[in-house]
This record gives sequence, structure tokens and C-alpha cells, in this order.
Amino acid sequence: MKGMCHFIKFIERGFVMVSFILCLLLLIGGYFTYGKFVENTFGPDDRETPAVAINDGVDYVVMPEWKLFMIQLLNIAGLGPIFGAMQGAEWGPIVFLWITFGTIFAGGVHDYMSGMLSERNRGESISEVTGQYLGPVMKNIMRAFSVVLLVMVGTVFAVGPAGLLVTLCKNSGATGILIKSAFWLAIILTYYFIATFISIDKIIGKIYPIFGVCLIIMAVGVAIGLPLNGYHTPEIWSHFYNMHPAATPVWSFMFITVACGAISGFHSTQSPLMARCMKSEKQGHFVFYGAMTAEGIIALVWAAAGCSIYETSANAAGVLVNSGLAEILKDGQSAAIYDVCSKTMGGIGIVLAMLGVIACPITSGDTAFRSARLTLADWMGMSQEHAANRLKLCIPVLGIGAFLGFGQSFGLFSYAVIWRYFSWTNQTLAMIVLWSASMYLAMEHKNFWITAVPATFMSAVSVTYFVMAKECLGMIPALTLNTAVAYPAGVIAAVIFLAIFLSKSKKYRTA
Repeated sequence: MKGMCHFIKFIERGFVMVSFILCLLLLIGGYFTYGKFVENTFGPDDRETPAVAINDGVDYVVMPEWKLFMIQLLNIAGLGPIFGAMQGAEWGPIVFLWITFGTIFAGGVHDYMSGMLSERNRGESISEVTGQYLGPVMKNIMRAFSVVLLVMVGTVFAVGPAGLLVTLCKNSGATGILIKSAFWLAIILTYYFIATFISIDKIIGKIYPIFGVCLIIMAVGVAIGLPLNGYHTPEIWSHFYNMHPAATPVWSFMFITVACGAISGFHSTQSPLMARCMKSEKQGHFVFYGAMTAEGIIALVWAAAGCSIYETSANAAGVLVNSGLAEILKDGQSAAIYDVCSKTMGGIGIVLAMLGVIACPITSGDTAFRSARLTLADWMGMSQEHAANRLKLCIPVLGIGAFLGFGQSFGLFSYAVIWRYFSWTNQTLAMIVLWSASMYLAMEHKNFWITAVPATFMSAVSVTYFVMAKECLGMIPALTLNTAVAYPAGVIAAVIFLAIFLSKSKKYRTA
């Protein structure tokens, strides 16, 4: 009887989550409709895949489709769709729209195309693939971009879990070394070194499915816990305005902040890992587009939590803003995530949720460093079949990550600054990958607009942010948050990029 009462309470309160439920249904429907349209446009066939043709027992290893999906999901679903989505919730429920439509029309397309283009090019890293379609200059730019991004991702996804573990230990009454972030950071980086060095099926292929289940259960627990605990998720139509406490512009800061939950260039560095392990090209829709859809759902859940749990207050203009969410975020991502878990599930739910949230970034950090090794190996033409060659790349890559990570722990670097640089680099990389995919489709006489439109959109996002963000050109006082300059600059740049693409691809489109 008690269980039935809970169920009725959930149904009753579920009706105040209309926006959330509609977006959830759109995401699921998008996978089966638009995702299938993208797959048909690309046209997977029965050709021999790199996993079969090359199979070196280290990076090229055939794995089951369900395992490929789980690994891809954990590769891409680090702190981005969790902490990024909660930060995005500061703008209010309008963030649901970006997560939903960004995932369907941009993120899913980006992930699918990056994975399948790698599949068609011997499983090469995304920088090498980009060079095939945008030329040698862009290849070298992408090489540098990719390695820098991957090291930053690895660092962010080492520092973040270390902080979460410290929070968990403190709240459990632990003392001493267990509440030192440097201790947990050293353990995580040691694991990263091992996972980066050995064969992909030895650790990653075995433990990721377990953590994947935890991640999914965690998201479901938070989603169900919101209405059961009396939290009302605001509707988009009644809060269709900027609710950010600092009045930070929606364009393009929200689109940069919520990267991994909508579209992320980091994913294109991860997709080749699974492209090297697929038995058939026809697995791509489920593995790449499907994993991105799942990540979008996770981001939607955490954005809903950020919008629902914390109190709003009126600013000087009498407009409601998400002041409560901003306050909890000041204490860091560890405190915010722990708070959401405790308020939506409590008890054993906290343990399960924290396990998922800790495992989630760790299982992206290790593959980030692994991708950095493979990107450098492709760049230098260095075979990775022999342990000595892998060691030559693992040591410097992890060494830089350790320097940045421990530097943050001892106050030499700001985690927030590293995250912002990661976010902008992330979306710029996504933009370049989408232009590469557009050129490929034009060369193949296929519908290139499915990638050219989001590429144009992301070009405007990246350039606008670059002009007015404090860590970019916005460090110049006259440009700091100067929308009058940044908005036109972003639009003009996007139009120029589209014009260049149409000009360069004309010879293929008219052939």
C-alpha cells in the first residue's frame, strides 16, 4: 500500500514536469527518427572494418555491440553532462531546449559522423581524419587542438573525482590522508597511467559496463527522486527568460557551458577508440548516436535537478533568478552533486549516485589520456603494438596532466579557469569536425546540410564566446561581455565559414 501511495504521488507531481517529459520524449524519438535519417545519409555497408583488418590486440580489438555502447557512453559522459548541465541550469529551464535540440541535430550527428569517418579511415584519430577533408594545415591545427583538449579533459576528470572522494570521506567522518585531494589525485593518475598503457579490453572493456549500469541507475534515481521528494520542475513557457543570477548572456555562454550534454568536440576524440573495435559499420547508429542520446538524457536529468531543488529570488529588477543554485555551486561541484544526490535519494542512493558520479569522470579521463597517446602516435607515425613505444608517449602525456592536476590542488591553477578553457576548446573542436564531415558528404554527393547547418551554428557560438569571454579576447576591458561587438562578430564569422565551405565544395557538388 505504501508503494502504491508513492506511485500515485509520483504521477500527481509528474504533471508539473511537462517540459522535462516532453524533452525526454523528443530525445528518445530523435534517436529513432533523425538518428536513422543521419545513418541512411551516411550509408554504412558491409565492408571490412579496421578492427577486423588490423586487429593488433591492443587498440584494434573486436568487442560486442552492447559493450561498445557502454564504453562509448562512459568515454563521453564525464563531468560534462552532470556538472555542465547543473551550471547550465543557472539560466533556467530554457537550458532544456539546448540539451534536447542540440543533442538531436548537432551532438548526435557530430558523434556519429566522427566515429564513422574514423571507421572509413582505418580508425585514425580525429585530427588525421580532419586532414583528409580539410587539408594539411587544418590537420596540424587539429593535432595541437586535440592533444591540448585531451590533456585538459584528463586533468579536469582527475581533479573532479578527487574532490568528490574528499567530500564523500569528510561526510563519512574520515580524517587524515583520506580527506586530502592530492592523495586521491595520485591514485587516480596512477590508474590513468595503467589504463592508458595496456590493451583496451583488459580494464576498459571489463569494468566499464559495470560503471555504465551505475551511471544509468543514478540518473533514473535522481529523475524519480525529484517529484517524489516534492520538487517542482519549472516549465519552459513560464520561465522563458534568462534566470542567471549574474545576468550572464544566454548566447553564447549557455551553449559553451553545457557542452557534453548537447554537443562536444571531446566526443570526436573518443569515437575513434570504438571505431577501432567495431565488427560492422551498421553498429554505428547505436554506438555513436545512441550513446550521445543517452548522454543528453543524463544532462536533462541533472539540469532538471538544478532548476528544481534550489530556491529562486528576485533580483533588483524584480525578476526571479536561480540564486540558490548559484550559492551551492560556489562550494564547488563536489558539494553541489552530493547535495542533489542526498536530497533526491538519500541513504543508499547517495552511495550509488556518488559511485556513478565518481566513476563517470574517471572513465572519461582514462580514455582522454589514451586518445592523447593515440593522437600523438598517429601524428608521429609511431606503432603502438610494442610496449616501449606506448611508454614513450604515456610518460610525457600523464606527466603534464599530473603537473596541471597537482598545480590545481595546491592552488597554482584554478579549476574553474581550466574548465572554461576546456569548454571553449571543446566547442571549437566540434565546429571543425562538423565542417570536416560536411566536406566528406559533399565529396560523396550526399546531403551535407545535416552537418553544415550545425557547423555554421557552432561557428557562431565559438566566435561569439571567444570575443567576449574574459579568458579569451574578453580580457580586453572594452570587449568583456560586450554583446554589441561579439554578437555581430559571431554571425559574420559563421557566414564567412559557410561561404568558404560552399566555395571549396562546389567542385564536388557540381561534378
